[in-house]
Amino acid sequence: MPSLNRKSVFLLNKYFTGKSMDYKQIIAIIIPIFVDQAFIILMSLLNTAMISSSGVAAVSAVSMVDSLNIFLVNVFVAVATGGTVIVAQYKGSGNQEMVSKAAAQAISAVAILSLSISAFVIVFHTPTLNLLFGNAEAEIFENARIFLIGSCISYPFIAIFQAVSGVLRGVAETKACLGLSLIMNLTYLGLNVLFITVFDMGVIGLVISMISARVLGMVASLVYLLKYNQTLRFKIKNALKLNFSILKKIMFIGLPFAAEQMFFNGGKLLTQTFIVQLGTVAITVNAISGSISLLFQIGGSALSIAVVTVVGQCIGRREIEDARKFIKSFIGLSTVFFVVVTAIIMPLFPFIVRLFSPPEVMIPTIFSLMVLIAIAQPILWSLSFVMPSALRAAGDSKFTSMSSLLSMWLFRVILGYILGITLNLGIMGVWVAMVSEWSIRGFVFAWRFKGDKWYRHKLI
Repeated sequence: MPSLNRKSVFLLNKYFTGKSMDYKQIIAIIIPIFVDQAFIILMSLLNTAMISSSGVAAVSAVSMVDSLNIFLVNVFVAVATGGTVIVAQYKGSGNQEMVSKAAAQAISAVAILSLSISAFVIVFHTPTLNLLFGNAEAEIFENARIFLIGSCISYPFIAIFQAVSGVLRGVAETKACLGLSLIMNLTYLGLNVLFITVFDMGVIGLVISMISARVLGMVASLVYLLKYNQTLRFKIKNALKLNFSILKKIMFIGLPFAAEQMFFNGGKLLTQTFIVQLGTVAITVNAISGSISLLFQIGGSALSIAVVTVVGQCIGRREIEDARKFIKSFIGLSTVFFVVVTAIIMPLFPFIVRLFSPPEVMIPTIFSLMVLIAIAQPILWSLSFVMPSALRAAGDSKFTSMSSLLSMWLFRVILGYILGITLNLGIMGVWVAMVSEWSIRGFVFAWRFKGDKWYRHKLI
Protein backbone atom coordinates (compact mmCIF):
# COMPACT_ATOMS: atom_id res chain seq x y z
CA MET A 1 0.00 0.00 0.00
CA PRO A 2 2.78 2.55 0.80
CA SER A 3 4.28 1.97 -2.68
CA LEU A 4 0.83 2.45 -4.25
CA ASN A 5 0.50 5.74 -2.34
CA ARG A 6 3.92 6.85 -3.52
CA LYS A 7 2.94 6.00 -7.07
CA SER A 8 -0.30 7.97 -6.74
CA VAL A 9 1.57 10.99 -5.40
CA PHE A 10 4.11 10.67 -8.23
CA LEU A 11 1.31 10.69 -10.84
CA LEU A 12 -0.48 13.58 -9.17
CA ASN A 13 2.76 15.59 -9.09
CA LYS A 14 3.51 14.71 -12.70
CA TYR A 15 0.15 15.79 -14.11
CA PHE A 16 -1.35 18.23 -11.58
CA THR A 17 1.57 20.15 -10.05
CA GLY A 18 3.22 23.20 -11.63
CA LYS A 19 4.71 26.56 -10.72
CA SER A 20 1.27 28.15 -10.30
CA MET A 21 -0.30 25.56 -8.01
CA ASP A 22 0.15 21.99 -6.82
CA TYR A 23 -2.08 18.92 -6.99
CA LYS A 24 -3.47 19.51 -3.47
CA GLN A 25 -4.80 22.93 -4.49
CA ILE A 26 -6.29 21.54 -7.72
CA ILE A 27 -7.94 18.62 -5.89
CA ALA A 28 -9.37 21.13 -3.38
CA ILE A 29 -10.94 22.99 -6.33
CA ILE A 30 -12.23 19.87 -8.15
CA ILE A 31 -13.80 17.82 -5.33
CA PRO A 32 -16.46 20.32 -4.14
CA ILE A 33 -17.41 21.05 -7.77
CA PHE A 34 -17.62 17.30 -8.49
CA VAL A 35 -19.88 16.72 -5.46
CA ASP A 36 -21.97 19.74 -6.44
CA GLN A 37 -22.41 18.54 -10.05
CA ALA A 38 -23.22 15.01 -8.90
CA PHE A 39 -25.84 16.37 -6.53
CA ILE A 40 -27.38 18.73 -9.12
CA ILE A 41 -27.58 15.98 -11.75
CA LEU A 42 -29.03 13.44 -9.33
CA MET A 43 -31.53 16.09 -8.28
CA SER A 44 -32.51 16.64 -11.91
CA LEU A 45 -32.95 12.89 -12.30
CA LEU A 46 -35.12 12.59 -9.19
CA ASN A 47 -37.21 15.64 -10.09
CA THR A 48 -37.89 14.26 -13.58
CA ALA A 49 -38.78 10.92 -12.02
CA MET A 50 -41.15 12.60 -9.55
CA ILE A 51 -42.91 14.69 -12.19
CA SER A 52 -43.22 11.50 -14.29
CA SER A 53 -45.68 10.28 -11.67
CA SER A 54 -48.00 13.10 -12.80
CA GLY A 55 -48.25 11.58 -16.29
CA VAL A 56 -46.66 11.73 -19.74
CA ALA A 57 -48.17 15.19 -20.44
CA ALA A 58 -46.45 16.68 -17.37
CA VAL A 59 -43.01 15.19 -18.07
CA SER A 60 -43.22 16.21 -21.73
CA ALA A 61 -44.18 19.81 -20.83
CA VAL A 62 -41.41 20.13 -18.24
CA SER A 63 -38.90 18.65 -20.69
CA MET A 64 -39.87 21.08 -23.45
CA VAL A 65 -39.80 24.19 -21.24
CA ASP A 66 -36.55 23.04 -19.59
CA SER A 67 -34.96 23.27 -23.04
CA LEU A 68 -35.93 26.96 -23.04
CA ASN A 69 -34.89 27.36 -19.40
CA ILE A 70 -31.45 25.92 -20.12
CA PHE A 71 -31.22 28.26 -23.12
CA LEU A 72 -31.92 31.35 -20.94
CA VAL A 73 -30.20 30.36 -17.69
CA ASN A 74 -27.03 29.59 -19.66
CA VAL A 75 -27.00 33.22 -20.81
CA PHE A 76 -26.75 34.25 -17.14
CA VAL A 77 -24.13 31.56 -16.54
CA ALA A 78 -22.15 32.84 -19.55
CA VAL A 79 -21.90 36.37 -18.14
CA ALA A 80 -21.15 34.90 -14.69
CA THR A 81 -18.33 32.90 -16.35
CA GLY A 82 -16.92 36.18 -17.64
CA GLY A 83 -16.80 37.24 -13.99
CA THR A 84 -15.12 33.95 -13.00
CA VAL A 85 -12.38 34.40 -15.61
CA ILE A 86 -11.63 38.06 -14.75
CA VAL A 87 -11.70 37.40 -10.99
CA ALA A 88 -9.41 34.34 -11.44
CA GLN A 89 -6.92 36.30 -13.55
CA TYR A 90 -6.82 39.21 -11.08
CA LYS A 91 -6.41 36.67 -8.27
CA GLY A 92 -3.52 35.09 -10.15
CA SER A 93 -1.89 38.48 -10.66
CA GLY A 94 -2.26 39.33 -6.94
CA ASN A 95 -4.44 42.45 -7.42
CA GLN A 96 -6.89 42.14 -4.49
CA GLU A 97 -8.64 45.48 -5.06
CA MET A 98 -9.56 44.54 -8.63
CA VAL A 99 -10.68 41.06 -7.48
CA SER A 100 -13.24 42.76 -5.23
CA LYS A 101 -14.44 45.25 -7.86
CA ALA A 102 -14.66 42.63 -10.62
CA ALA A 103 -16.77 40.36 -8.38
CA ALA A 104 -19.23 43.17 -7.62
CA GLN A 105 -19.56 44.16 -11.28
CA ALA A 106 -20.14 40.57 -12.39
CA ILE A 107 -23.05 40.21 -9.93
CA SER A 108 -24.56 43.54 -11.05
CA ALA A 109 -24.32 42.65 -14.74
CA VAL A 110 -26.01 39.26 -14.26
CA ALA A 111 -28.77 40.75 -12.08
CA ILE A 112 -29.66 43.44 -14.65
CA LEU A 113 -29.60 40.94 -17.52
CA SER A 114 -31.80 38.40 -15.72
CA LEU A 115 -34.46 40.97 -14.78
CA SER A 116 -34.65 42.12 -18.41
CA ILE A 117 -34.96 38.60 -19.82
CA SER A 118 -37.49 37.54 -17.18
CA ALA A 119 -39.79 40.50 -17.92
CA PHE A 120 -39.51 39.99 -21.69
CA VAL A 121 -40.36 36.27 -21.63
CA ILE A 122 -43.31 36.72 -19.22
CA VAL A 123 -44.82 39.38 -21.52
CA PHE A 124 -44.33 37.27 -24.66
CA HIS A 125 -44.77 33.77 -23.20
CA THR A 126 -47.73 32.78 -25.41
CA PRO A 127 -46.10 33.58 -28.78
CA THR A 128 -42.88 31.97 -27.50
CA LEU A 129 -44.67 28.71 -26.70
CA ASN A 130 -46.64 28.83 -29.97
CA LEU A 131 -43.45 29.32 -31.95
CA LEU A 132 -41.57 26.47 -30.27
CA PHE A 133 -44.24 23.93 -29.33
CA GLY A 134 -47.36 24.87 -31.28
CA ASN A 135 -47.80 21.27 -32.49
CA ALA A 136 -47.91 19.84 -28.96
CA GLU A 137 -51.12 18.44 -27.48
CA ALA A 138 -53.39 20.86 -25.54
CA GLU A 139 -52.68 19.32 -22.11
CA ILE A 140 -48.92 19.45 -22.67
CA PHE A 141 -49.19 23.06 -23.88
CA GLU A 142 -51.09 24.24 -20.78
CA ASN A 143 -48.62 22.55 -18.43
CA ALA A 144 -45.80 24.17 -20.41
CA ARG A 145 -47.40 27.62 -19.97
CA ILE A 146 -47.57 27.24 -16.17
CA PHE A 147 -44.01 25.96 -15.93
CA LEU A 148 -42.59 28.70 -18.19
CA ILE A 149 -44.16 31.59 -16.26
CA GLY A 150 -43.02 30.09 -12.96
CA SER A 151 -39.51 29.61 -14.34
CA CYS A 152 -39.36 33.25 -15.49
CA ILE A 153 -40.28 34.51 -12.03
CA SER A 154 -37.34 32.52 -10.64
CA TYR A 155 -34.73 33.72 -13.20
CA PRO A 156 -33.37 36.73 -11.23
CA PHE A 157 -32.93 34.58 -8.11
CA ILE A 158 -31.03 31.78 -9.86
CA ALA A 159 -29.03 34.33 -11.89
CA ILE A 160 -27.72 36.15 -8.82
CA PHE A 161 -26.99 32.78 -7.17
CA GLN A 162 -24.99 31.73 -10.26
CA ALA A 163 -23.11 35.05 -10.33
CA VAL A 164 -22.07 34.68 -6.67
CA SER A 165 -21.00 31.07 -7.29
CA GLY A 166 -19.02 32.21 -10.35
CA VAL A 167 -16.97 34.82 -8.52
CA LEU A 168 -16.37 32.44 -5.60
CA ARG A 169 -15.02 29.85 -8.05
CA GLY A 170 -12.74 32.55 -9.48
CA VAL A 171 -10.91 32.71 -6.13
CA ALA A 172 -11.09 28.89 -5.75
CA GLU A 173 -13.69 28.96 -2.94
CA THR A 174 -15.43 25.88 -4.27
CA LYS A 175 -16.36 24.55 -0.81
CA ALA A 176 -18.55 27.61 -0.26
CA CYS A 177 -20.16 27.06 -3.68
CA LEU A 178 -20.90 23.47 -2.68
CA GLY A 179 -22.48 24.51 0.62
CA LEU A 180 -24.70 27.10 -1.04
CA SER A 181 -25.70 24.63 -3.76
CA LEU A 182 -26.65 22.04 -1.14
CA ILE A 183 -28.86 24.58 0.66
CA MET A 184 -30.74 25.45 -2.53
CA ASN A 185 -30.99 21.99 -4.04
CA LEU A 186 -31.91 20.11 -0.86
CA THR A 187 -34.70 22.65 -0.35
CA TYR A 188 -35.82 22.07 -3.94
CA LEU A 189 -35.83 18.29 -3.46
CA GLY A 190 -37.67 18.43 -0.13
CA LEU A 191 -40.36 20.77 -1.45
CA ASN A 192 -40.79 18.63 -4.58
CA VAL A 193 -41.38 15.56 -2.42
CA LEU A 194 -43.95 17.54 -0.45
CA PHE A 195 -45.82 19.23 -3.31
CA ILE A 196 -45.52 16.60 -6.06
CA THR A 197 -45.38 13.25 -4.28
CA VAL A 198 -47.41 14.00 -1.12
CA PHE A 199 -49.89 16.66 -2.30
CA ASP A 200 -49.91 15.51 -5.97
CA MET A 201 -49.82 19.11 -7.25
CA GLY A 202 -47.99 18.22 -10.49
CA VAL A 203 -46.43 21.08 -12.47
CA ILE A 204 -47.81 23.77 -10.11
CA GLY A 205 -46.07 22.01 -7.20
CA LEU A 206 -42.83 21.94 -9.19
CA VAL A 207 -43.10 25.71 -9.84
CA ILE A 208 -43.70 26.54 -6.15
CA SER A 209 -40.71 24.39 -5.14
CA MET A 210 -38.43 25.95 -7.76
CA ILE A 211 -39.22 29.59 -6.90
CA SER A 212 -38.96 28.98 -3.12
CA ALA A 213 -35.63 27.15 -3.40
CA ARG A 214 -34.09 29.74 -5.72
CA VAL A 215 -35.14 32.65 -3.48
CA LEU A 216 -33.49 30.87 -0.54
CA GLY A 217 -30.38 30.15 -2.64
CA MET A 218 -30.00 33.81 -3.63
CA VAL A 219 -30.50 35.06 -0.05
CA ALA A 220 -28.01 32.50 1.35
CA SER A 221 -25.38 33.38 -1.27
CA LEU A 222 -25.64 37.14 -0.62
CA VAL A 223 -25.56 36.65 3.17
CA TYR A 224 -22.42 34.51 2.81
CA LEU A 225 -20.77 37.09 0.57
CA LEU A 226 -21.54 40.02 2.86
CA LYS A 227 -21.04 38.43 6.29
CA TYR A 228 -18.71 35.45 6.05
CA ASN A 229 -16.50 35.72 2.95
CA GLN A 230 -13.09 37.38 3.45
CA THR A 231 -11.50 36.70 0.06
CA LEU A 232 -13.66 38.82 -2.23
CA ARG A 233 -14.36 41.66 0.25
CA PHE A 234 -17.67 42.29 -1.49
CA LYS A 235 -19.21 45.73 -0.98
CA ILE A 236 -22.75 46.65 -2.01
CA LYS A 237 -21.62 50.15 -3.07
CA ASN A 238 -19.31 48.55 -5.67
CA ALA A 239 -22.24 46.57 -7.04
CA LEU A 240 -24.63 49.54 -7.18
CA LYS A 241 -22.20 51.74 -9.12
CA LEU A 242 -21.46 50.39 -12.60
CA ASN A 243 -17.78 50.39 -13.57
CA PHE A 244 -17.73 50.25 -17.36
CA SER A 245 -14.00 49.55 -17.57
CA ILE A 246 -14.42 46.31 -15.58
CA LEU A 247 -17.75 45.46 -17.23
CA LYS A 248 -16.02 45.69 -20.61
CA LYS A 249 -13.50 43.03 -19.53
CA ILE A 250 -16.25 40.79 -18.15
CA MET A 251 -18.34 41.20 -21.29
CA PHE A 252 -15.32 40.46 -23.51
CA ILE A 253 -15.58 36.90 -22.17
CA GLY A 254 -19.25 36.88 -21.24
CA LEU A 255 -20.93 38.28 -24.38
CA PRO A 256 -19.42 35.89 -26.96
CA PHE A 257 -20.13 33.01 -24.56
CA ALA A 258 -23.68 34.32 -24.01
CA ALA A 259 -24.19 34.60 -27.78
CA GLU A 260 -22.81 31.08 -28.15
CA GLN A 261 -25.16 29.79 -25.45
CA MET A 262 -28.14 31.52 -27.05
CA PHE A 263 -27.46 30.18 -30.53
CA PHE A 264 -26.15 26.83 -29.30
CA ASN A 265 -29.19 26.21 -27.11
CA GLY A 266 -31.35 27.82 -29.78
CA GLY A 267 -30.16 25.03 -32.05
CA LYS A 268 -31.07 22.50 -29.37
CA LEU A 269 -34.50 24.13 -29.10
CA LEU A 270 -34.94 23.85 -32.85
CA THR A 271 -33.95 20.20 -32.58
CA GLN A 272 -36.63 19.90 -29.90
CA THR A 273 -39.21 21.07 -32.47
CA PHE A 274 -38.13 18.15 -34.70
CA ILE A 275 -38.79 15.83 -31.77
CA VAL A 276 -42.23 17.42 -31.16
CA GLN A 277 -43.08 16.46 -34.75
CA LEU A 278 -42.24 12.85 -33.89
CA GLY A 279 -45.00 12.78 -31.22
CA THR A 280 -45.44 12.57 -27.45
CA VAL A 281 -43.64 9.20 -27.19
CA ALA A 282 -40.50 10.68 -28.81
CA ILE A 283 -40.67 13.76 -26.54
CA THR A 284 -40.85 11.55 -23.45
CA VAL A 285 -38.07 9.21 -24.67
CA ASN A 286 -35.87 12.25 -25.31
CA ALA A 287 -36.64 13.71 -21.85
CA ILE A 288 -35.88 10.48 -19.98
CA SER A 289 -32.77 9.72 -22.07
CA GLY A 290 -31.51 13.27 -21.57
CA SER A 291 -31.89 12.99 -17.79
CA ILE A 292 -30.08 9.63 -17.64
CA SER A 293 -27.31 10.84 -19.97
CA LEU A 294 -26.47 13.60 -17.48
CA LEU A 295 -25.32 10.89 -15.05
CA PHE A 296 -22.52 9.98 -17.47
CA GLN A 297 -21.39 13.63 -17.55
CA ILE A 298 -20.95 14.25 -13.81
CA GLY A 299 -17.14 14.06 -13.89
CA GLY A 300 -16.73 15.86 -17.21
CA SER A 301 -19.09 18.68 -16.22
CA ALA A 302 -17.23 19.21 -12.94
CA LEU A 303 -13.88 19.41 -14.71
CA SER A 304 -15.20 21.82 -17.37
CA ILE A 305 -16.12 24.19 -14.50
CA ALA A 306 -12.95 23.65 -12.42
CA VAL A 307 -10.62 24.17 -15.38
CA VAL A 308 -11.81 27.81 -15.70
CA THR A 309 -10.45 28.65 -12.23
CA VAL A 310 -7.19 26.74 -12.73
CA VAL A 311 -6.38 28.06 -16.21
CA GLY A 312 -7.59 31.58 -15.33
CA GLN A 313 -5.18 31.80 -12.40
CA CYS A 314 -2.32 30.35 -14.47
CA ILE A 315 -2.88 32.93 -17.21
CA GLY A 316 -3.11 35.70 -14.57
CA ARG A 317 0.40 34.67 -13.47
CA ARG A 318 1.45 34.29 -17.16
CA GLU A 319 2.44 30.67 -16.53
CA ILE A 320 1.54 29.39 -20.01
CA GLU A 321 3.27 26.03 -19.66
CA ASP A 322 1.31 25.30 -16.50
CA ALA A 323 -1.90 26.17 -18.33
CA ARG A 324 -1.01 23.79 -21.18
CA LYS A 325 -0.06 21.00 -18.82
CA PHE A 326 -3.19 21.29 -16.68
CA ILE A 327 -5.51 21.46 -19.70
CA LYS A 328 -4.08 18.17 -21.03
CA SER A 329 -4.39 16.61 -17.58
CA PHE A 330 -8.00 17.72 -17.18
CA ILE A 331 -8.89 16.29 -20.60
CA GLY A 332 -7.29 12.96 -19.65
CA LEU A 333 -8.96 12.85 -16.23
CA SER A 334 -12.35 13.66 -17.79
CA THR A 335 -11.97 10.71 -20.18
CA VAL A 336 -11.12 8.41 -17.25
CA PHE A 337 -14.23 9.62 -15.41
CA PHE A 338 -16.41 8.79 -18.43
CA VAL A 339 -15.03 5.26 -18.69
CA VAL A 340 -15.53 4.58 -14.96
CA VAL A 341 -19.03 6.10 -14.79
CA THR A 342 -20.13 4.23 -17.95
CA ALA A 343 -18.94 0.94 -16.43
CA ILE A 344 -21.07 1.67 -13.35
CA ILE A 345 -24.23 3.01 -15.01
CA MET A 346 -24.81 0.61 -17.91
CA PRO A 347 -25.33 -2.48 -15.72
CA LEU A 348 -27.72 -0.42 -13.55
CA PHE A 349 -29.79 0.80 -16.53
CA PRO A 350 -32.84 -1.44 -15.83
CA PHE A 351 -33.10 -0.02 -12.30
CA ILE A 352 -32.46 3.60 -13.32
CA VAL A 353 -35.02 3.65 -16.14
CA ARG A 354 -37.73 2.28 -13.80
CA LEU A 355 -37.47 5.52 -11.77
CA PHE A 356 -39.28 7.25 -14.64
CA SER A 357 -42.07 4.66 -14.97
CA PRO A 358 -41.98 4.74 -18.79
CA PRO A 359 -44.32 2.54 -20.88
CA GLU A 360 -42.56 -0.70 -21.86
CA VAL A 361 -42.55 0.29 -25.54
CA MET A 362 -40.13 3.17 -24.83
CA ILE A 363 -37.43 1.24 -22.93
CA PRO A 364 -35.61 -0.36 -25.93
CA THR A 365 -35.23 3.05 -27.62
CA ILE A 366 -33.97 4.65 -24.40
CA PHE A 367 -31.45 1.81 -24.00
CA SER A 368 -30.24 2.24 -27.61
CA LEU A 369 -29.60 5.95 -27.00
CA MET A 370 -27.68 5.12 -23.81
CA VAL A 371 -25.48 2.63 -25.71
CA LEU A 372 -24.74 5.33 -28.31
CA ILE A 373 -23.51 7.87 -25.77
CA ALA A 374 -21.76 5.23 -23.64
CA ILE A 375 -19.54 4.58 -26.68
CA ALA A 376 -19.23 8.20 -27.87
CA GLN A 377 -18.76 10.24 -24.69
CA PRO A 378 -15.42 8.81 -23.44
CA ILE A 379 -13.90 9.48 -26.87
CA LEU A 380 -15.49 12.80 -27.87
CA TRP A 381 -17.05 14.74 -24.99
CA SER A 382 -13.97 16.02 -23.16
CA LEU A 383 -12.36 17.74 -26.16
CA SER A 384 -15.74 19.14 -27.13
CA PHE A 385 -16.63 20.65 -23.73
CA VAL A 386 -13.68 20.74 -21.30
CA MET A 387 -11.28 22.17 -23.89
CA PRO A 388 -13.40 25.23 -24.84
CA SER A 389 -13.86 26.06 -21.13
CA ALA A 390 -10.08 26.09 -20.78
CA LEU A 391 -9.56 28.22 -23.91
CA ARG A 392 -12.22 30.66 -22.71
CA ALA A 393 -10.47 30.99 -19.33
CA ALA A 394 -7.41 32.20 -21.23
CA GLY A 395 -9.51 34.87 -22.96
CA ASP A 396 -10.06 33.01 -26.25
CA SER A 397 -13.81 33.54 -26.12
CA LYS A 398 -14.56 34.73 -29.66
CA PHE A 399 -12.94 31.74 -31.38
CA THR A 400 -14.54 29.15 -29.09
CA SER A 401 -17.97 30.74 -29.42
CA MET A 402 -17.85 31.04 -33.21
CA SER A 403 -16.60 27.46 -33.61
CA SER A 404 -19.34 26.13 -31.33
CA LEU A 405 -22.03 28.04 -33.23
CA LEU A 406 -20.92 26.85 -36.65
CA SER A 407 -20.59 23.21 -35.60
CA MET A 408 -23.96 23.33 -33.82
CA TRP A 409 -25.94 24.68 -36.74
CA LEU A 410 -24.12 22.93 -39.58
CA PHE A 411 -24.03 19.51 -37.95
CA ARG A 412 -26.41 19.07 -35.01
CA VAL A 413 -29.34 21.07 -36.44
CA ILE A 414 -29.13 20.42 -40.19
CA LEU A 415 -27.83 16.85 -39.89
CA GLY A 416 -30.36 16.17 -37.10
CA TYR A 417 -33.22 17.19 -39.38
CA ILE A 418 -31.90 15.13 -42.30
CA LEU A 419 -31.34 12.00 -40.20
CA GLY A 420 -34.31 12.33 -37.85
CA ILE A 421 -37.04 13.63 -40.17
CA THR A 422 -35.99 13.30 -43.82
CA LEU A 423 -34.48 9.80 -43.51
CA ASN A 424 -37.05 8.71 -40.87
CA LEU A 425 -34.46 7.63 -38.30
CA GLY A 426 -36.47 9.41 -35.61
CA ILE A 427 -34.98 10.18 -32.22
CA MET A 428 -31.91 8.01 -32.90
CA GLY A 429 -31.09 10.14 -35.95
CA VAL A 430 -31.26 13.33 -33.88
CA TRP A 431 -28.88 11.84 -31.28
CA VAL A 432 -26.45 10.53 -33.91
CA ALA A 433 -26.24 14.08 -35.29
CA MET A 434 -25.47 15.36 -31.76
CA VAL A 435 -22.62 12.89 -31.32
CA SER A 436 -21.26 13.75 -34.78
CA GLU A 437 -21.19 17.42 -33.80
CA TRP A 438 -19.13 16.62 -30.69
CA SER A 439 -16.43 15.08 -32.88
CA ILE A 440 -16.21 18.15 -35.15
CA ARG A 441 -16.05 20.58 -32.21
CA GLY A 442 -13.41 18.50 -30.45
CA PHE A 443 -11.18 18.39 -33.54
CA VAL A 444 -11.39 22.18 -34.01
CA PHE A 445 -10.58 22.96 -30.36
CA ALA A 446 -7.68 20.47 -30.26
CA TRP A 447 -6.24 22.17 -33.38
CA ARG A 448 -6.59 25.60 -31.74
CA PHE A 449 -4.90 24.38 -28.56
CA LYS A 450 -1.79 23.25 -30.49
CA GLY A 451 -1.07 26.84 -31.53
CA ASP A 452 -0.41 29.94 -29.42
CA LYS A 453 -3.24 32.34 -30.34
CA TRP A 454 -5.51 31.06 -27.57
CA TYR A 455 -3.38 32.58 -24.78
CA ARG A 456 -2.29 35.82 -26.53
CA HIS A 457 -5.28 37.86 -25.28
CA LYS A 458 -4.57 40.57 -22.67
CA LEU A 459 -7.57 40.87 -20.36
CA ILE A 460 -5.99 42.47 -17.30
